[in-house]
Amino acid sequence: MICWIDPFTGLAGDMLLAALIDAGAPLDRIRSAVAATGLTGWNLTAERITDHGLAATRVHVEVTDPHAERRAGEVLEMAARATPRRVAALATAAVTAITEAEARLHDADPADVHLHELGGHDTLVDIVGSAAALHALGVTDVVSAPLPLGRGRIDAAHGVLPCPAPATLALLAGAAVTGSDLPGETVTPTGAALLHAAGARYGPPPPMTLDATGYGAGTRRLPDRPNVVRVSVGSPLPGAPDEDVVVLETNLDDVTGEVLAYVITRALDAGALDAWTTPAVMKKGRPAQILHVLVHPHHERRLRDLMLTETGTLGIRRVAATRTTLPRAFETVEVDGHPVRVKHGPCAAKPEHDDVVAAAAALGRPLRAVAARALHLSRAGTTTTSQEEERAQ
Repeated sequence: MICWIDPFTGLAGDMLLAALIDAGAPLDRIRSAVAATGLTGWNLTAERITDHGLAATRVHVEVTDPHAERRAGEVLEMAARATPRRVAALATAAVTAITEAEARLHDADPADVHLHELGGHDTLVDIVGSAAALHALGVTDVVSAPLPLGRGRIDAAHGVLPCPAPATLALLAGAAVTGSDLPGETVTPTGAALLHAAGARYGPPPPMTLDATGYGAGTRRLPDRPNVVRVSVGSPLPGAPDEDVVVLETNLDDVTGEVLAYVITRALDAGALDAWTTPAVMKKGRPAQILHVLVHPHHERRLRDLMLTETGTLGIRRVAATRTTLPRAFETVEVDGHPVRVKHGPCAAKPEHDDVVAAAAALGRPLRAVAARALHLSRAGTTTTSQEEERAQ
């Protein structure tokens, strides 16, 4: 799914979270993801409001724990505990981006960075909550219109700073921005970090079938316009033009299979379109593996750095390519009360392997039997089944 963000008056973490909830992201799944971090003394609620005649959703984080500041390492550890795994990956990428930006600005080691305003409950709830909302909506591609930057000054822990905040500008490196007539902070570090972590690209709405639109309201009241961000969620149009991609490759003759498997998992969590290895024979007859990582160009630097760090390789090749993709859609069937997603394309359908594994383990039945049953239910247009129904058939 594609999520196109229209930052009409700017972008903050709470506004993005509210807009995604307004577009259909379930609040209970968002709360569950945040609760998994171990954060205590908070409650997340959402309310419908009207701002200059436009209905929108606004979120509130009620805090009963006075712990307002944390070191970056503590916030990172908490974000890494979020569930599911892809939510944790996006959340930790956002926290890491904030930490590295603050470290550069203060000429400090990232491990020693003390997050002031960004170390409180709101930041963690906004980041993990937005990651969980994107995951719940099935979003894999984030596109944003240019971000309007405010003017003037803001009060921060280190004193009065120019607006936009230095941390925000550091996080927006590579982003499309434009000026705004609005005074004050229109884009927050949390909002910028979420776009950075999601590998957002910038431009008009891409070709898609629109499924839902949501409006997320900020806390500031503007005199002449609604203070909202709008998100549009949809599926790519069939027959959409080929897209430009990059294949990153490196030859490895000194990396174990366990490490390769780990790197592939990390790459997919970090936004790779695909990742795989092929066997090769290198100089002097050495057996080796070629690691391939397929990425959108806007994810290239992050995936390249991951490959360099995790494998210890001394070089990576970059191959530009184009990719043609067919439209696909998901539905969920229930095999004996256990949900299994089934992916449908124009030519075939296939149950999601992880769901089949979980259902087979819970039911104590063969993997192939659960997969076949899920596919049968999908083709029959049935959403639930029971053991009794299966025996009768």
